[in-house]
Amino acid sequence: MGLTDAQHQELGATLYQALRTGTSLAPLTDSYATIDIEDGYHISRAMLACRMSDNNETVVGKKIGATSDVVQKMLGVFQPDFGFLTNTMAYANGADIPVAGNLIQPRAEGEIAFVLKQDLRGTEITEDDVLRATDYITPCFEVVDSRIHDWKIKIQDTVADNASCGVYVLGDERIDPNGLNLAALEIEVFKNGQPLSRGFGSAVQGNPLTAVVWLANTLGAFNIPLLAGEVILSGSVVPLEPVIAGDRMSLNLTGEGITPATVSCQFF
Repeated sequence: MGLTDAQHQELGATLYQALRTGTSLAPLTDSYATIDIEDGYHISRAMLACRMSDNNETVVGKKIGATSDVVQKMLGVFQPDFGFLTNTMAYANGADIPVAGNLIQPRAEGEIAFVLKQDLRGTEITEDDVLRATDYITPCFEVVDSRIHDWKIKIQDTVADNASCGVYVLGDERIDPNGLNLAALEIEVFKNGQPLSRGFGSAVQGNPLTAVVWLANTLGAFNIPLLAGEVILSGSVVPLEPVIAGDRMSLNLTGEGITPATVSCQFF
């Protein structure tokens, strides 16, 4: 690590205050040339500790981000990142989501979420392990949001900033992933009633299962398991779309062997 524990705590608190005040910061990598990904993880944990102690938030899941080529190119981040989901980030399907005072520079992305029924622990997790541990999958909008000004992030910045977590919305359908070709599932996104983008599960590291395996093993190296009951976001299959108050977003998840599933939200 390039930073001290005191610096981790200070930067985590700074990012938390940016979240609470709706302000953005200069990239951490501009001021701390030696910061590395492990530093980013410790800063993220310090930020999470602030959320849990100051706002009584609890961890309800984890996420992997920047998994597809299109998103990596948009952000200039060329490897996946990871973060923690808390109870205050979750919105119901069809929810109205406030922008002012809640989000800084939000972007919506469509993805496939996994909900677990068994823990995943360690660093030798396989795709079969993930399938056995999964209760169901469902379509999801994740609304990512960066506390780093103008999204000028490097991988260290986004890991420190809890993988640019904002809020998320899960669909109501519970789809059994066993026997499905998850790479062939398709998401089509609509903005304000008009077709916007579409992508396949294969956009996410070739298969959403592969992405969840990466997340489980990466966090396992930090002795952090994926737990039964948690929501695991596997990454966007489409480009990120900026949203503002008044926008309406919806998506359809389709594919062989499933009944089409939907999720939607609107912003005010």
